[in-house]
Amino acid sequence: MSVKFGTSGLRGLSTDLLGEPSSLYTAAFCHHLQKAGYAEKDDVVLVGQDYRESSPAIAANCMGAIAASGFTPVDCGALPTPALAFYGQKRKAASIMITGSHIPADRNGIKFYLPDGEITKADEEAISGFAEQLAGTVDQTTAEGEDEASEALAGFGARCTAILPDDALSGMKVGVYQHSTVARDLFIAVLEHYGADVKPLGFSEEFIPVDTEAVAPETVALLKGWTGEHGFDAIISADGDADRPLVADETGTPLRGDLIGLMTANFLGAKVVVTPVTSNSGIEKNGDFEVIRTRVGSPYVIAGMEKAIAEGKDGVMGFEANGGLLTASPFRPAGDTIAPLPTRDCFLPVLSALYLAHRDKRKLSELAKAYSLPVADADRIKNFEQARSAALMDYLRESDDNLSEFLAPIGTVADKSDIDGLRVTLDDGRIIHFRPSGNAPEMRCYVEAASAGEARELLKQGLALIEGFKAR
Repeated sequence: MSVKFGTSGLRGLSTDLLGEPSSLYTAAFCHHLQKAGYAEKDDVVLVGQDYRESSPAIAANCMGAIAASGFTPVDCGALPTPALAFYGQKRKAASIMITGSHIPADRNGIKFYLPDGEITKADEEAISGFAEQLAGTVDQTTAEGEDEASEALAGFGARCTAILPDDALSGMKVGVYQHSTVARDLFIAVLEHYGADVKPLGFSEEFIPVDTEAVAPETVALLKGWTGEHGFDAIISADGDADRPLVADETGTPLRGDLIGLMTANFLGAKVVVTPVTSNSGIEKNGDFEVIRTRVGSPYVIAGMEKAIAEGKDGVMGFEANGGLLTASPFRPAGDTIAPLPTRDCFLPVLSALYLAHRDKRKLSELAKAYSLPVADADRIKNFEQARSAALMDYLRESDDNLSEFLAPIGTVADKSDIDGLRVTLDDGRIIHFRPSGNAPEMRCYVEAASAGEARELLKQGLALIEGFKAR
């Protein structure tokens, strides 16, 4: 069975999640809610989903397990993950999101939320423990919940339309790459609210996995074609469950997620920024805020934000290299207070980037260039067995000699970080970072260099080294 917790929720093949696993882990979650004092029997548990073909069936399994566990399932339909989490905070209710985010269509996942936000790694361990105890005892029933889809979406929409000043994007021409993201309709409504001239693009009934951290060449080709045809100021989109933004400039070139996060930090006037080690190394030099680095995954970013809040700091926010943005403090960028939302959101960063460019009368490409960040790039090797990834990382960590020998075709090791994966600084200042995916058979490579050409070449070399590795 492929089902396991990764960097963000339970993930696995859709066929492995259907039936017993989705029922079992939902029942385990309900047990955890009750045992830890987060909820009592008969309390509401919200359920949302993305547009994957397998999501409705998995959602029905989850609602059946919620009802069988003595709780009350509420069906929030297909909606963005941050919208579900926001509604859960308002209702003071736990919630479950059925989504595989950006991973291939044959896979899916379940994200669990406490009434006050995402579960922690400790919560994951507790849920896994209850799943082991309950294995073989949970009935695979299905159920329908009371329909509160419109209420959940409306509340989040109101939040999104309070972020910027009225008519803040008036006259801006923006394309919305709809594909199969659950953000597609709300994007259009929110942008039109701010006065933008909006054109829908690329609607798909079939699920398309869009990875905003490593945008596929075919997606970039679409973006460039549309900007050339329509003369957009920007094209925006998101991954499947709308917790990661995609913003392309006037040429159709996607902006990196960590750059969008940096723009948002400056827009909000953040005082503390929590971000993983994979985010651009130039972030510390491009804002008047403290930067805290973590492992990859929203639970680690949230833990870093919570620690900052506990230390009495304010203006606390976080973002991941994929651009998913979280807030732990209230912010007032346009007069209205934006309540904290400690789960990844694509709407706030998208609106921030568009607003800064429009306000300053700059093209998005000019705004991006003004930050003078090292050029970063990333890609992954798919169908790279997790056992092989583990063997590679074990070999590189075994000794400095192994690491130096492995990287000899690229350069000389000057420094390394083992916070998450292995991040190596070479003696010429370039950076290469190897990291296995936490929820899929993929090996990721991240690089930084002084120019786009150098970054592309370093990435190409890094991927070739990974592919050429043979376990001993």
